[in-house]
Amino acid sequence: MPVFADGRIPVLPVADEAAMRAALAARPGAAVLAEAPPPEMPAGAVAVASFDLYLSSHPQACTCCGGRPPLAAALDRLFLARVKGQAPWFDRVVALVPGEDARAALARTLKEDPMASSRYRPEAPGGRPGSVC
Repeated sequence: MPVFADGRIPVLPVADEAAMRAALAARPGAAVLAEAPPPEMPAGAVAVASFDLYLSSHPQACTCCGGRPPLAAALDRLFLARVKGQAPWFDRVVALVPGEDARAALARTLKEDPMASSRYRPEAPGGRPGSVC
């Protein structure tokens, strides 16, 4: 029987801070992705990155990032901090996305952004690969 190993980093979407704390308590050592302003470093987290869905720091199609969405840029920051040793190693991301817009943007980013989808995958509640919708 073939075995499929997905080496991408799982991203678990949670709707509120209580769910984020519970996910981190169940499996500490994760990075946290949150809408701006980011929370202080929660217990069990090793890195935090934030994004603002409605504010882009660069114009569309700028040469540094090609006008990529803020969520994709935040995931890039987490990944680069991990591989450069600027943050402790993490093997999953807990994404605090309370609003429907943020959840949809996360699902879209994980599916459509070439860099994000090559590094990250959706994680369904319970730790299984699945849909974030």
